[in-house]
Amino acid sequence: MAETELERAERRYEQAKARLQGLRNREAARQRKLDTRRKVILGGALLDLASRDDNAAAMAERLIRNLPREQDRKAFTDWQVPSPAPASDHPVPLTDKTPSKPDHPDDTTQPAVDLADSAVSAQGKDDRT
Repeated sequence: MAETELERAERRYEQAKARLQGLRNREAARQRKLDTRRKVILGGALLDLASRDDNAAAMAERLIRNLPREQDRKAFTDWQVPSPAPASDHPVPLTDKTPSKPDHPDDTTQPAVDLADSAVSAQGKDDRT
């Protein structure tokens, strides 16, 4: 028996619904991965800052202490927030602030900038040429 026009349309509709659901699932997975990546990056930045700044170290300790889920707090058992090293007579710079020329005239790569000591212009561009 031949497939009627209505049956073909219903089959195409179901296939389109399945494709749409697949796209929605992939987008949701992409968003979850991006969210996780952001959390990891932000956590790493906080720990890095805590290793250089007493106030950030104290804040990290408070955040851990006030985690609402017990299983999350257990992950930090026997773990110490990195704290700033005692000041020495010869402090080591946090970033290399030496100007460098790009290897290629079109190279727009910027040197590392310490966020706590940002001296970048308001437009976020480096004025060196």
